[in-house]
Amino acid sequence: MEEQQKQQIEDILERATFAAAIFNQYDQQQVDRIVKAVYKAGLNNRIKLARMAAEETKMGNWQDKVKKNVVATQYVYENLKNQKTVGIISEDVQTGIIEIAQPIGPILAVIPVTNPTSTIMFKILIALKSRNPIIISPHRRASKCSIEAARICYEAAMSADAPEDCIQWSTHKSREETQHLMQHPKLALILATGGTGLVHEAYSSGTPALGVGAGNVPVYIEKSADIPFAVGQLIHSKTFDNGTICASEQALVVEKEIASKVKEEMKRQGAYFLNPEETKAVEKVAWFAGSKSMSPEVVGQSVEKIASMAGISVPENTRILVAPLEKIGDDEPLSSEILAPILAFYEADDFDDAIRKCIDLNYHGGIGHTASIFSYDEEKIRKFAIMMNAGRVVVNMPSSQGAVGFMYNTLEPSLTLGCGTYGKNITTDNVSARHLLNIQRITRRRMNERMVNMGFDLYFDESVDADTLETEFNKNY
Repeated sequence: MEEQQKQQIEDILERATFAAAIFNQYDQQQVDRIVKAVYKAGLNNRIKLARMAAEETKMGNWQDKVKKNVVATQYVYENLKNQKTVGIISEDVQTGIIEIAQPIGPILAVIPVTNPTSTIMFKILIALKSRNPIIISPHRRASKCSIEAARICYEAAMSADAPEDCIQWSTHKSREETQHLMQHPKLALILATGGTGLVHEAYSSGTPALGVGAGNVPVYIEKSADIPFAVGQLIHSKTFDNGTICASEQALVVEKEIASKVKEEMKRQGAYFLNPEETKAVEKVAWFAGSKSMSPEVVGQSVEKIASMAGISVPENTRILVAPLEKIGDDEPLSSEILAPILAFYEADDFDDAIRKCIDLNYHGGIGHTASIFSYDEEKIRKFAIMMNAGRVVVNMPSSQGAVGFMYNTLEPSLTLGCGTYGKNITTDNVSARHLLNIQRITRRRMNERMVNMGFDLYFDESVDADTLETEFNKNY
C-alpha cells in the first residue's frame, strides 16, 4: 500500500479521535437532538437512497429497499429515543450499584452490497446515540449510494451541532487498505456486516469487532399450521428485495402427511417446482463449485433473470423457484445459503425427522443465526426452539422481517444480527446502541452485619465440610 493511502487513513483516524474527545463532553439532550435530526434526514431521503442503491448494485428492487430504509431510520429511532446512553443510566438502591455509560471511541462500519443505505443509516444512528464517531467503509459495488447516505446523515448531524468529523467515509478500494484501517490502533471497534471472509478478517484484526455469521435459515411448516397463511408469509419473506436479507428462509421442511397440500398451495401462490434437470441448471448459475459459495451473479436477482441465466422456462408470474432435495451438505449446493428467490424443499417422515433436517440445515452454514417455524402446537414450538442453535427463532411470521425486528414482534430493530459463539460472534443479540457503550459500575462497601459476625474462622477448620459451611453461610447472610 502506498504511503499516500496510509496517510489518508491516518488523517481519518486522527479526525475521528478528536471528534471522540469532543463527543465525550455532550449530554443526553445534545445527543438526542443529533440523533433525531439524522433519523429525520434519513427517513426523508428513503426513496431517493433506495432508488440509488437498486440502480447501482443491480440487486433487489427499490420498493423493498424503501422499507429497509424505514426500518433503519424510523423503527431504529423509536427503539433508541428513550434509552439513556450518557452518564448515570441506572441505580440499584438495593445493591448500591450505579451504572455509568461511556462511549467506546471511533468505530469502523463495514457495509454490505446487499443492504448498503439501510445498514449505513442504522449504524450511524446507533453510533451517534452512544457518542461514538463512525467511519463508513462502503462496498465497492455500492460506493455512490453509500457515500450519499453518509453525506445526508452527516449534514443533518452538523445542523444539530454534532462534533465535526463524527461521520466520515473512506473511498479506498483495495482490501489491503481496509485491513490497514481495521488494524489501526486508534480504532475502538469494527461493526462488520458482510461476507464470512470479511467478518473473519475483522475478528482477526486485533481490534474488537461485532460481526455477524452466515444465515442458512430452515423453516418448518408443522402440520398444525395454517398452510395458506404459512406459505404466504414464507413467499413474502423469501422474495423481499429478491432474498437479499441474510435472515431470509433458505430451505422449507414439511412432513409427508401435509407435503402435497403445501406444494399445491405454494404453486397457487406463485412457486415453481424445479425438476431434477432444472435443479442442476439453477445450481450451476447459483453456486461456485470451486469456492463453495453462492455466485454473486444471482444475489438479489429476480426469478425471471435467474431462470434465463439457467436456460429454463418458468410460467408467467412465478415468484419463487423451489428445488426438491434429498440431501443436505456440500454435495447439494442449493441446501446452502443463496440470497435470491431460490428455496430448497424437504419432506420429513414425522416431527422428529423434521427437527433433524432443520438441525442439519442450521449447522450447514447457518449456525447461530435464525430458524423459523409455523405451528399452533406450543409444545412443538418450544421443542423446535430448544433444539435449534439460533439466536432468533421466529414463530408464525416472515423470517426476513421478523428477525430484524420489523413490524411483527418486539425484537430490537437491527441490521446486524449476532450469531453467538457458534457463529464465531460475541453475541446472539440484535446489535444496537447498548453494544457500543463501555459501562462503569460504582459499588460501595456494604457488608451484612451477620456475615461480619460469621467471619472466616470456620473455613480454617478442616473438620467442617461444605454442607455445614453452606448452612452457616445461609443462616448468617
